[in-house]
Amino acid sequence: MANAPFVRNEFSLDTDAPGVGADCAFPAHFQVSATNAIAESATAVHAAVTLTAAAQTITTAITSPVAPRNVSATGSAAGIAGNVTVAGTNYSGDAISEVIALSGTSTVAGNKAFASITSIALPIKTNASGDTVSVGIGSKLGLPVKLVHNTFLYAFLDNTKEGTAPTIATSATAVESNTITLNSALSGKVVDAYFLI
Repeated sequence: MANAPFVRNEFSLDTDAPGVGADCAFPAHFQVSATNAIAESATAVHAAVTLTAAAQTITTAITSPVAPRNVSATGSAAGIAGNVTVAGTNYSGDAISEVIALSGTSTVAGNKAFASITSIALPIKTNASGDTVSVGIGSKLGLPVKLVHNTFLYAFLDNTKEGTAPTIATSATAVESNTITLNSALSGKVVDAYFLI
């Protein structure tokens, strides 16, 4: 049996101003299991690939995130530049892609939450030799809802309330652009978040 579509603002409340109503908001609990809330890794999606004089598109030996989250790209040498394009699907199974600009040996984090990854397009090498790029997972966990505003109340890591509020990205149109980043590093411990929808 298919899930019923998610409906917002199905109910409204009367207010003290005649003829003026207020939409109801409902508390929601979102959990990421300890198994799925693993630590960031620069090579979790694909181990380092040697760049060549020609652009490459990688479709094999790719490991998709165990739960929707952002991806990252890391170069191996100073000066490495160019774009890495990651393609896959979002929480809803829709096709998405994201371009991540390389920056030398820095790990550059993307912003979209990928549920699966189907291909990685790599640029040509910058240096004469030795340039490699790996693709990993970051710390932004994907949310299964499209939020107009940041309505988060609090978050817990391993059943301990976070003292600093998480960083929330919202989008009313793209579910992959709705993410939560805890103040504490993910480390294979359960994450609980509470917010209004």
